[in-house]
Amino acid sequence: MENEKKGFLAGVDKFFGVSARGSKIKTEIVAGIVTFLAMCYILTVNPNQFFYAGTANPAWTSVFIATAFGAIVGTLLMAFLAKLPLAQASGMGLNSMVGSIIGGGLGFYAYGFSFSLANAMFMVLVSGILFLLLSVISIKGSSLRLTIFKGIPAAIRTAIPVGIGLFIAYIGFQNAGIILTNQYTQVGFVDFTNWGEQMIQWSGTVGFAAKTASVALIGVILIAVLDKLNVKGSLIIGILGATVVGIPFGVTNLEILKGNANGITWKFWENFADYFTGENSTFLIAFKDGWNFPEGSIFTVIMITISFCMIDMFDTMGTCLGCCSAAGLLDENGTPINYDQIMYSDSIATCTGALLGTSTVTTFVESGAGVAAGGKTGLTALTTAVMFFLAIFLLPVFATIPSAASASALIYVGALMMKGVKNLDFSDARAVIPAFLAIVVMPLGYSITKGIGIAILSYVIIAVLSYVGEWIKYACTKSEEKTKPVWDISVVTIIIFVLFAVYFFVPTVL
Repeated sequence: MENEKKGFLAGVDKFFGVSARGSKIKTEIVAGIVTFLAMCYILTVNPNQFFYAGTANPAWTSVFIATAFGAIVGTLLMAFLAKLPLAQASGMGLNSMVGSIIGGGLGFYAYGFSFSLANAMFMVLVSGILFLLLSVISIKGSSLRLTIFKGIPAAIRTAIPVGIGLFIAYIGFQNAGIILTNQYTQVGFVDFTNWGEQMIQWSGTVGFAAKTASVALIGVILIAVLDKLNVKGSLIIGILGATVVGIPFGVTNLEILKGNANGITWKFWENFADYFTGENSTFLIAFKDGWNFPEGSIFTVIMITISFCMIDMFDTMGTCLGCCSAAGLLDENGTPINYDQIMYSDSIATCTGALLGTSTVTTFVESGAGVAAGGKTGLTALTTAVMFFLAIFLLPVFATIPSAASASALIYVGALMMKGVKNLDFSDARAVIPAFLAIVVMPLGYSITKGIGIAILSYVIIAVLSYVGEWIKYACTKSEEKTKPVWDISVVTIIIFVLFAVYFFVPTVL
């Protein structure tokens, strides 16, 4: 029996390449659990983003089930196809976009038309198909997706992991209520002298900001101390420790374990029945008249679909680069290993998610939490997928862990990812300004795509103007030793520039 066990574990090790990447099976499993704890908030937040009425909407439970299934399928693809410690689920921001589309938040009502959930899912499905085509079609042996990735200037690629680190930390700060909305300065720091008025409601956390912030910061300190002492599993211990600390603070709600709190119930069989056969089922909803768009909305549909595709593509590129860089999983050219497989996994997951009835399934930036815990292989992703499966049946257990506790891991991971800033060349203005914009815009603009986009736009503009200036200088110089200016902006970079110009400046509705 023991030999069979060893043989099984040896097979797992060989299949995922655990030992080959300098990891251990136990480490990979712990890392997968950490990733899940950092991103499980999406299970309840996603349906809330779809429907302004929250759990009062009759389709809420169906979207919850679709969210879980989408995360399972996407993460399993990463585990077995890409074999990397990356997890997928319905992306934040993209789900808000779906909510705005079906709720009229983007102003479509003013133009005489509105979209249904089926319309939105159909657009997500088409964007996923476009995404998949970009991954499959090759030019000179390289997929279009990889060609686009290589077209991003090296300085910006270096800045992306740093910007993502700040973005991860900023998400943690918001989830915990450390950073709050301020009517005068837009954002502000929590007031620790006020324990009864500042409220936070973000990613499933509802409570007083000073209390949730304290729980998160205690968790960060606990993780840092454990990490300094080389304690294995410091991240998951920190999350669980913060959860315990949250009990006397009133942040950890043990009532959730009883079920029927905030739409969270033990009756998973009712959720399944509603999802597959109920009147409010979202399963395959994209085919339920999803292509029947309102009259006069074709241009809007095209622009929304392209936006879905671009956001998914560049968010995935940035997230994979950031996480794989932190895990030491880049090749000699600075490209994540198994890059094509990553893109296949992401695009297939987007298509599958749309069919299941959820918004764009994309690679989660919170995967960095599992990487920081030591995850290096697909076994980490497999563990995360298993946790999402269990969460369908044991949702109250996982929902008891407050967002403030998970936020402590995100903040710590963000701090670790800042180390890449030392690799930037601050002597080259053409490189440092776009890199700076990428780093700053990602967290403050709350979008990896917008960070990459503004960096590309600024890079090309600075490079073109510099090239013109160099030619003027060359023409005015009489020295025989003068050197002709060199045009070093690739065609791919120009194409990406045009795509982002359209993304930023062409309105969705005309």
